[in-house]
Amino acid sequence: MMQFSGKSVYKGIVLGKTAVLGNQDTPVKHRKIDDVKAEVERVRLAGIKAKEQLQILYDKALKEVGETNAAIFEVHQMMLEDEDFLDSIHNMIQTEMVNAEYAIAMTGDNFSEMFAAMDDDYIKARAADIKDISNRLIRILEGRKETGPYSEEPVIIIADDLSPSETVQMDKEKILAFVTVHGSANSHTAILARMMNIPALIGVPMDLDRIRTGMTAVVDGFAGTVTFEPDEALCEEAKRQMEEEREKLRLLEELKGKENITLGGRKINLYANIGSVSDIGYVLENDAGGIGLFRSEFLYLGREKLPTEEEQFQAYKQAAQMMAGKKVIIRTLDIGADKQADYLNLEKEDNPAMGYRAIRICLKQPDIFKTQLRALLRAAMFGNISIMYPMITATEEVEQIFKIIKGVQDELDTAKVPYRYPEQGIMIETPAAVMISDELAEMVDFFSIGTNDLTQYTLAVDRQNEKLDGFYNPHHKAILRMIKMVVDNAHKHGKWAGICGELGADPELTEEFVRMGLDELSVAPSMILKIRKIIRELE
Repeated sequence: MMQFSGKSVYKGIVLGKTAVLGNQDTPVKHRKIDDVKAEVERVRLAGIKAKEQLQILYDKALKEVGETNAAIFEVHQMMLEDEDFLDSIHNMIQTEMVNAEYAIAMTGDNFSEMFAAMDDDYIKARAADIKDISNRLIRILEGRKETGPYSEEPVIIIADDLSPSETVQMDKEKILAFVTVHGSANSHTAILARMMNIPALIGVPMDLDRIRTGMTAVVDGFAGTVTFEPDEALCEEAKRQMEEEREKLRLLEELKGKENITLGGRKINLYANIGSVSDIGYVLENDAGGIGLFRSEFLYLGREKLPTEEEQFQAYKQAAQMMAGKKVIIRTLDIGADKQADYLNLEKEDNPAMGYRAIRICLKQPDIFKTQLRALLRAAMFGNISIMYPMITATEEVEQIFKIIKGVQDELDTAKVPYRYPEQGIMIETPAAVMISDELAEMVDFFSIGTNDLTQYTLAVDRQNEKLDGFYNPHHKAILRMIKMVVDNAHKHGKWAGICGELGADPELTEEFVRMGLDELSVAPSMILKIRKIIRELE
């Protein structure tokens, strides 16, 4: 029996057989060439073929995991056209007179090592993307087909790492879990795993030479462990826990269609957090009462230029129509910090979490803001849309926002474009906003507390820094007192207050939030029924 610990990127527990995914890419042969033009042309044709393959992967991912998570394959297509990457390949072919396969392999290694050495976690995660692209080109040039760890029976995938394209090509009906030696919680692979509801562990220090396909294993995403060749007692315990999880899910299904009301008659609105229109299927499937956080920034990511007013209008309109009168709270552009868009040319900052981001970008670049506001006001004609502004720290910012909205309304009136002025709210995610929440409550219709940023700003802990994981404590008394203060100040002025940060889905705090008087909790769609169960059992 061998047991290893790692980082869980999706909770769950499974017992099954392993499928060890080795390196499918055989060593690339180095050979001298005579015709440089012919090798460069081979690279060009391989790039065209790779784009075709990536488009197929994008279409498949779009259906299975939504637009936001499928975007990585659009990014891969853009990477194939990167001038620095291609120039390096062409230069090596021309100066060293080597074959295309070797030039691509060496360039891929160099770029991957360069990305992996950078401080930014997001850039580090792109090192795997470069390797994925390079290996794809080489497979095409060598005439090798895509292969995968497929089996007639569901299996636990074991690998050194998994590229996004490997993950999305897997038949999720045949995958119980995956366990990798490397990988990052910020990688596209981890994001895809969470969307596909596959229990997963990364950063597991296992020796792949000692693990064989067909071994029995228990992957415990709750404990963050994987056990190979477990004894009978552990197998029985795993089966018991798996049955418990199945029963919990079955009982939760019975809560669909029921209200979120405590035994004492107190009602709480349970809404869902989403990143794109394609995620609304999860909202409806899990019976959420509305959308408490539509992260509009995902319309801006993974592309080469700003989304147009019409593109945004269609997305917001579709969301409003699909929710059929249920509330849809759309957060305006919250970009910067860990979410970057190259075309905005945001300079690298020493402390991006406290830098040029979110509402600050919108107020400093009002043309971007106005485009989004026009789309939102127009879309509000088609459903129950509310607008929410992030990273507010002062009443002057709210005044400036309303001044810009008035200008947008005047433009729409002049153009005789139909629109509706929707409910206006702000996110409370800075200590400054908490302390002046009594004044802010007079200006807006509602508060939504962003506990993720509120925690990092209050505790002076960068939530992207793994070294500080032990210091990041969202249960800190200061955080809970701040939440209570915000709720009280909202109610004092007849406004409602909710939470849209991760803390809203913490079952340990649900009862306390109800006692505080919170009117709404917005959580991941998969948590709706779990939190509903807790609320309905409260006195």
